[in-house]
Amino acid sequence: MVPSFFPLPQDPIVAIATAPGRGAVGIVRVSGRGLEGLTAALVGRPLTPRVAHYVALRDALGEAIDHGLAIHFPAPQSYTGEDVLELQAHGGPVVLQLLLARCLEAAAEIAPASQRPRLTHLRLAQPGEFTQRAFLNGKLDLAQAEAVADLIDASTEVAARSATRSLGGMFSREIDALSAQVVELRMLVEATLDFPEEEIDFLERADARGRLAAIAAALAAVLDRTRQGALLREGMTVVLAGQPNVGKSSLLNALAGAELAIVTPIPGTTRDKIGQTIQIAGVPVHVVDTAGLRGEAEPKDEVERIGIARSWAEIEQADAVVFLHDLTRTGESAYEAGDAAIAARLQLSDSSRVLHVFNKSDAVPSGMVETDGLRISARTGDGLPELRHALLERAGWHACPEGVFIARTRHVQALRLTAEHLAQAQALAARADAALDVLAEELRLAHRSLGEITGAFSADDLLAEIFGRFCIGK
Repeated sequence: MVPSFFPLPQDPIVAIATAPGRGAVGIVRVSGRGLEGLTAALVGRPLTPRVAHYVALRDALGEAIDHGLAIHFPAPQSYTGEDVLELQAHGGPVVLQLLLARCLEAAAEIAPASQRPRLTHLRLAQPGEFTQRAFLNGKLDLAQAEAVADLIDASTEVAARSATRSLGGMFSREIDALSAQVVELRMLVEATLDFPEEEIDFLERADARGRLAAIAAALAAVLDRTRQGALLREGMTVVLAGQPNVGKSSLLNALAGAELAIVTPIPGTTRDKIGQTIQIAGVPVHVVDTAGLRGEAEPKDEVERIGIARSWAEIEQADAVVFLHDLTRTGESAYEAGDAAIAARLQLSDSSRVLHVFNKSDAVPSGMVETDGLRISARTGDGLPELRHALLERAGWHACPEGVFIARTRHVQALRLTAEHLAQAQALAARADAALDVLAEELRLAHRSLGEITGAFSADDLLAEIFGRFCIGK
C-alpha cells in the first residue's frame, strides 16, 4: 500500500536532482510513464536508451536554454524502476530553474490525443520521492533506500564506505538470512499445529531448541554489528564537565585541533556550551564544552547560573561524560569538596557514562599524585590517544571498519525486539509442556520485526518518516 504522505505514484514527477547553488553541472530528473513526448519537446528527437546525447535543451520557442546531455533510462532499468529522463546542464540556479519550468510547461502542452495523457499531470517531486518509487518498484529494499540518504549525509570516510556496503545489500542479506531461518522454523511449528498428534515429540524431532539457539547466536552477531553501524552513522555525544578552570576548553581545542574556545586563567570564561564534531577512527564524536560546574556553591552571576543549568542539561543527554579534574589542585579542601559534590550528582544520573580524566599532568611530577583515572595534558597532548581510545570503548565501538555496514537506531530497536521474541520462544521450547501455538506466535512476531528493517512489514507512517527526510530530487 502506498503511504498517504505521498501522492499516487502514477503521476510523473520532476525535480532538480543536484544540490542548491552554483556548480559545474546540474541535473533535472523526470520519472514516470511514457516520456517520449516530453523528450521530443525538450530535445527535438528520440534518444537511444542509456546513451548520453549532447543536445540543445530548448524552450517553447525552440531557443536553446542550454547545451548539455540528455539520457533516457527506460523502465524497469532505471533508478526508480520507471522511465527516467535526465537532463545534465551547466549548474547555474537560473538555468536549472528554466529547465524545470520548461519540463512542466511542455508536459502541460501535450494533448490527450498524443496518447500520453499522464504527462499533463507532471508535478514537482516531494522530498525522497524518487527513492521512494525505487523502493515501491522493488529496485531497493528499505534498508538500502535509507543507505542512499546515509551515503549523502556521511561525515567520515568510514561512514561513506559503510553506507555503500548497505546500499549494495550487505545489511539486507544479513537480515534476509536471519528471516529465512526463522521462516523455516515457523513452517515446521505451524505445520505441526495442523497435526496435533505430532506435537509430543516435535521439539525433539525438529531440533527446535538447537535451531532457536543457532538463530539467537546469529542474531546477536548481527545486532552487535548493527550497533556499530548506528554509532558510525549517528556518532556519540561527549560532554566535557568539571569545575571552572580545570582545562575543559583547552581539551576541546586539543581534541579538535583548532582554537574553538577562549582559554584564559579566569574561572568562568566559558558561559555557554561550545560544540565541535571530530573523528576518532572514523566515528563521529560530538564534543560539547560546557560552563564550569561549582558543586554545591550557587554562583552569584545570573549568566553563569544559566550556563551551569545548561551544562547539566547537556550532561543528561550525553552518551559519555568526561569528568575533568585538575591535578594541580588536588588536596585543596574547597576544590575536593566541589569535585565530590559534582561526582555525587553524576552518580545519581548514570555513573556508567562517566569517564574520570585528570588534566595538567605536565605540571605535576609523575607519581606525585595518585589517581584512579586517565592522566592527560591538554597543553602538551600527552594521554590524548588513550582518551580517544577510552571514548570509543565507552561507546561500544570495536568493529573492523572493513566489515561495518551503516545502520540506524530503528534497526537496532527492531533487532532487539526480535531478540526478545526469540528469547520467549527459547523459554517455551525449554518446557516439556510447551504450547506450540504460543511458540508459533513468538516466531511470527520475530519474523515481523526483522521484516520492518527491509520493508517487508512497514507502516505507512514509518515510510513517510524515512523518505520525508530525503532531499528534493532524491
